[in-house]
Amino acid sequence: MTPTDPGPDTRAFAGVRVLDFTHVLAGPYATAQLAMQGADVIKVEPRGGEPMRVTPTSREWGERRLGPAWMAVNVNKRSLTLDLGKPEAIEIVRRIARTADVVVENFRPGVMDRLGIGWEALRTINPRLIYASLSGFGTTGPERRTASFDGKIQAMSGLMTLTGEPVNGPMRAGFAAADIATGITGAFAIATALYQRTHTGTGQHVDVAMLDAMLGMLSGQLAEWLVAGYRHAQYGNRSVSMKPTADRFRCGEGWLVLAVLTDAQFERLLRTIGREDALADPRFADWFTRIEHAQALRAIIESAFEGGDPRTWETRLSQADVPCAVVTSIPEIVEHPQVAHRGQLQRVDTPFGAVTLAGPAFRLAHGNGGIDRPIATPGADVDAVLAEIGYDAPQIAALRERQVV
Repeated sequence: MTPTDPGPDTRAFAGVRVLDFTHVLAGPYATAQLAMQGADVIKVEPRGGEPMRVTPTSREWGERRLGPAWMAVNVNKRSLTLDLGKPEAIEIVRRIARTADVVVENFRPGVMDRLGIGWEALRTINPRLIYASLSGFGTTGPERRTASFDGKIQAMSGLMTLTGEPVNGPMRAGFAAADIATGITGAFAIATALYQRTHTGTGQHVDVAMLDAMLGMLSGQLAEWLVAGYRHAQYGNRSVSMKPTADRFRCGEGWLVLAVLTDAQFERLLRTIGREDALADPRFADWFTRIEHAQALRAIIESAFEGGDPRTWETRLSQADVPCAVVTSIPEIVEHPQVAHRGQLQRVDTPFGAVTLAGPAFRLAHGNGGIDRPIATPGADVDAVLAEIGYDAPQIAALRERQVV
């Protein structure tokens, strides 16, 4: 292998072709995970690109149709713009599907069938095809045709009843938790189906529902209710363990979160804050009594932190092996030495200069994933994709003239 020859792509999904009809967040997040692991993801968008390319957080990048949030979930993908209302566009899809490994879509159930490119239509031309449908409630059940968005699923799944302070009422998570949970679930489901195909030789339909994905994430809270009849409420920033030393505490001008969950950690905490005398207090003899007297225990901890510096306390406690962390902002965490060491933030080219985005969230010893393709402007890969499936230059020009692509 020469310096100019990188050799074969050893990433997990190298050689896997994905035809991606997803939009907004859950579906694109799923296919981005596959793309970073080597899959050739061809993103099908309307002419001009999908609406999420224009986001309200940056007029400059929105006008370029490369909104930052859009770029984050569309890394390593090629862009094919099609007017799916035209028969010629449907024929292009069918041609690609003949050699594709995966089709992913997140329209309401029935939309792809009406276009003539649903599961039943495409499986007949490619029996090995994995066809993944992501939707709010799945393809079966009384809610299957109900429109769904992240906020609706956060509210409906029970997540919001667990989030925030009781005095302020239910609160949604500070990011699109239901969308991201669905994206993770979708990527795993597709990977599962691809692996299953290695010993069955056939494809299948993969049905991923946002509500199912969120309930899967809430499996512990569901079990507490279904098995023991325990109903979780809003605990603010306290750990799901209910232990009062696993919570957020005011520390000078900032906030410190403790994750003290064992007796040994509890003892080290009290010694480090100079309150080893409290170890003999019968109110704090075990976790049952500590929970019962949580306010008294909290007062001891807050008194020690009063007027202190969060970073100084974080260092002292960490040196004593007491789990804790300063509440850190996004601008701060991206500068953290641990983040730099892991290399998760990666530089990627755009037509307007390089930007930094988050890469894969795990590492492999062999064939590690990453971002290695420039971010695509709308339709940037039309000519290349059409040439790969047999269209010549005059035919592509004709398709452009008829506004098919």
